[in-house]
Amino acid sequence: MDYTTLLTSQLTDLFRIGLLVGLFYTMERTKPQTGIAIPLLAGIAFVAVIIPSTMPIPEVSFSNALVSGLIANSIIVGVLWLIFGFLKKRT
Repeated sequence: MDYTTLLTSQLTDLFRIGLLVGLFYTMERTKPQTGIAIPLLAGIAFVAVIIPSTMPIPEVSFSNALVSGLIANSIIVGVLWLIFGFLKKRT
């Protein structure tokens, strides 16, 4: 599996997106106590490690899945940040 296919499959993984939406929602609710940066970075790293650890793809090495997972998670969280920011301004 080439790198662009791997990244595309991770960007469209509904389980990954669901975990990151939950992470982002929790971060928004606990922002006064925990801040923003540390929970998001820890969550991005956690999801990037836990998914290839529990559901490995046989033809992809763990390190490739981890690096592309970090990139995909960062992109997804960035999009979520834009969506939540837009919705927050509208209310």
